[in-house]
Amino acid sequence: MNDPSPEQEKRTATTTKGAQRRALILNAAEKILFESGYGELTMRAVAVTAHTRLGHVQYYFPSRTELIAAVLRRTLDRSLDRLAPLFADAATHTPPDAERLVRQLLAEHDDKQLVRVYAELWALAGREEAVAEVLRTFYVDYQDHVARFLRARNPSLSDTVCQARANVFTVLIEGAALFRSGIAAHRTEAADAELVNAATALLG
Repeated sequence: MNDPSPEQEKRTATTTKGAQRRALILNAAEKILFESGYGELTMRAVAVTAHTRLGHVQYYFPSRTELIAAVLRRTLDRSLDRLAPLFADAATHTPPDAERLVRQLLAEHDDKQLVRVYAELWALAGREEAVAEVLRTFYVDYQDHVARFLRARNPSLSDTVCQARANVFTVLIEGAALFRSGIAAHRTEAADAELVNAATALLG
């Protein structure tokens, strides 16, 4: 059975089948980012990896920048979905357990594929404004979650202080990914202990 034409794709874009094809393309792009890096991520390479036509890729994502932005947005949305329950614990614990939160966030670094994809996207954000905008939006949401956690744990802190600590906390946890994942260095128990102490201290 032949693949549908781009015109037919337009009619199925909002259907389950259309959503599945879009996800297939994003999966292919993510695979290339992880295995080969941004330099190998071309629209044609994505089409080959996804076993579909170039025209179908271009229908869903007219440019490579839009494709990369969509990969990033999906990756970040998944991260927020995983992290939201951790931050929500602030509403059920008195006070919320800061060390538990830190250790669970650091456990995200165990997913080497995820960290490598992030590293590629972080680098790309320095060159592509559309990608940078998606990344900034994600970290605003991330820092807002941390700030709310801080307020629940430290009701006397001002919003300004909570936001500032949340910003530094995010820099510490996210920056540590490159060093703990083996990309820039390898983790050690001693360094991890200090990292947990420093991050926990920021949460009060």
